[in-house]
Amino acid sequence: MSYEWPLDPEDLFVERYPQMLRSGLTTTDVREVRAAVVEMWPDAPGGWVYEWSKLAAHYAADGRHDRAAAAYGWAKFPCLADEAKREALDRQLAQYLLAAPGFGVEFERRILRLPYRDGTTAVPVHLFTPPELPDTAPVLLASGGVDTWKMDLHSLFVFFAMQTGVRLLAFDIPGTGESAVAMCADEGGQLVDGLIEVARKLGGGKVAHLGISMGGYYSARSGLSGAVDAALVLGGPVERAFTEDHRWRYGMSGIIGNALGFDAPPTDAARAEALHGFSLRPLLDKDDNAPMLVINGADDVHVPQHDTLVFSGRRSTEVALLPGTGHCATSELAQVVPRMTGWLSATLAS
Repeated sequence: MSYEWPLDPEDLFVERYPQMLRSGLTTTDVREVRAAVVEMWPDAPGGWVYEWSKLAAHYAADGRHDRAAAAYGWAKFPCLADEAKREALDRQLAQYLLAAPGFGVEFERRILRLPYRDGTTAVPVHLFTPPELPDTAPVLLASGGVDTWKMDLHSLFVFFAMQTGVRLLAFDIPGTGESAVAMCADEGGQLVDGLIEVARKLGGGKVAHLGISMGGYYSARSGLSGAVDAALVLGGPVERAFTEDHRWRYGMSGIIGNALGFDAPPTDAARAEALHGFSLRPLLDKDDNAPMLVINGADDVHVPQHDTLVFSGRRSTEVALLPGTGHCATSELAQVVPRMTGWLSATLAS
């Protein structure tokens, strides 16, 4: 189920422009697409998916499959609300696989069958293994959030694998990307538990979990429950973001609604009811957590400061709310990522 909703594409350019440049595209190309896009949904000249796909096709024709994958990633952004977006995701995957020989690490794509409710569901995952990595190395589960998925975060995930000496298993959280099920709390946690079980068998038994944005909700759950040996939470909502009075900006209400499986824009009350069960308060009230590193920007417009500061004072937990930066502290990644990789290496070594 999916739906379109009123969305000014310029709002997305305003919020995501730095992220677009970090995805490997040239400043000139991003600016040209921005100038050409005047509507969000039509698959026609001036439409978001059309103009980004046009750029991607140009890269593909030149043999720049890495850039083509990045451009198709922006074409399907921010969610798979229609057939044109779903087609862009398929093309992104095709270009991504063509680019795989140049990744610099061993790459493997697998389709796992994991427990879901009373049956199973297919979960495509990507494995990144640095050269000469021992078979006993730890495994790091990693995912993005509701609009930035495993292929979109490729460079970051490869960096984590290389810098920390882990085998990284990347996946899309429920309701996003190649997931076949809607975003959910208990059932989504069931899928992550299944991934953790798979990860324990891939290496020497140690498993860590990196979650970014809404992915941070699931890594916070893994860390708070003690299901993993270490958890990194970057910009993750855990409690107050799921209350009815929380207001979503930059199209996030529609993105969340699509991820939750609505087929039309939900009312604020309906969305809040769907999100109510996501609160991690029951786990926050316990003291079973694994070592955790929780980071976000103090100026985040999506996740309240409370959802980061609520971790303050917990045992084996480091918390950083960085001033002068927003969601996931993206403008300060040059200092945030080394801190995260350093913490992870030290924690897994101990």
